[in-house]
Amino acid sequence: MKIAIIYYSEHHGNTKKVLDAIKDMADVTLFDVKKIKEKDLIKYDVIGFASGIYHTKYHKDILEFAEDYLPHSQNVFLIYTYGVKANYTKEMKKIFKDKSCKLLGSFGCRGFDTYGPLKYIGGIAKKHPNDKDLNKAREYFRKIIQ
Repeated sequence: MKIAIIYYSEHHGNTKKVLDAIKDMADVTLFDVKKIKEKDLIKYDVIGFASGIYHTKYHKDILEFAEDYLPHSQNVFLIYTYGVKANYTKEMKKIFKDKSCKLLGSFGCRGFDTYGPLKYIGGIAKKHPNDKDLNKAREYFRKIIQ
């Protein structure tokens, strides 16, 4: 099974830490959405989208990429990191529905967050994602690839 994961991970690298923990578990190709040249993803059996959360949603580049290049009727999954727990997948799920894609699962965990006023208090969710978070990510991904 060939898996592509399109991701955006900047600031503290929280999302990339999660991806680094799972990428060797299967035939995974990681694509940084800021650098991706390959737009035709039809050769992949499963496509994942991973991002930190920005203003309660996936990064705009991830949303735009999914709208523009996600093939129809694809198996997909989500990974995201956040400072404060909430449901951040609404926009991505709408894109998947519009493209008749099958959502295999969604995984989110805390990540160090210093956005806006949080920087004045030193941020929140320090030391996240931690080993416990990464082990949960591995469990989640194991289910995706089975």
